[in-house]
Amino acid sequence: MTQSALSMVEDYGVRGARLRQVFFSSHKELLVKAAGVVAAKLKAGGKLLLCGNGGSAADAQHLAAEFVSRFQRERPSLAALALTTDTSVLTAISNDDGFDQVFKKQIQGLACKRDVLLAFSTSGNSPNVLKGLIQASEIGMTTMGMAGQNGGLMRKQCDYLLQVQSAETPLIQEVHIAAGHMLCALVELFLFGAEDTSLDSPRAES
Repeated sequence: MTQSALSMVEDYGVRGARLRQVFFSSHKELLVKAAGVVAAKLKAGGKLLLCGNGGSAADAQHLAAEFVSRFQRERPSLAALALTTDTSVLTAISNDDGFDQVFKKQIQGLACKRDVLLAFSTSGNSPNVLKGLIQASEIGMTTMGMAGQNGGLMRKQCDYLLQVQSAETPLIQEVHIAAGHMLCALVELFLFGAEDTSLDSPRAES
């Protein structure tokens, strides 16, 4: 192993850890507020829709699974849907109307005013994500975004924007998934209260 390779690994870890720490320190109030909104919408019968491209599409699917299945505790399923998973819908819309319409048209058909859209774009400028956010706003949905750099055009389209101050896509995506995990944990807390860990402690032998 060369020293340059070892230094590269260490530097990446340090920069990623620093970026994550700065993000959570500067966004903790916004994360709590956004999670409270998601929890209230879900409790009122709404659902969480998620979208993004590439690695951000994977983040959308990952977090939808955390809400629908479970995150850190046993609890009822929560209504969440990634708009990135139905290949027939995605290819039909892309073929007929253009790839920039793939999220907008799904929101038109699947969403209502009580829903929340959580959109991911490391640049903040993905055309299909922006059109999806605009459509969500027209319906009256709450719009949330996770972006990088200066937030791009998403800044004007999101009620809540979680912005990672970096231009490095991999590091932005790593913070996005960490923020998504925290969002899910907070929603679980707000909807179901603090988890009772007493069942995890060893039982006294009778």
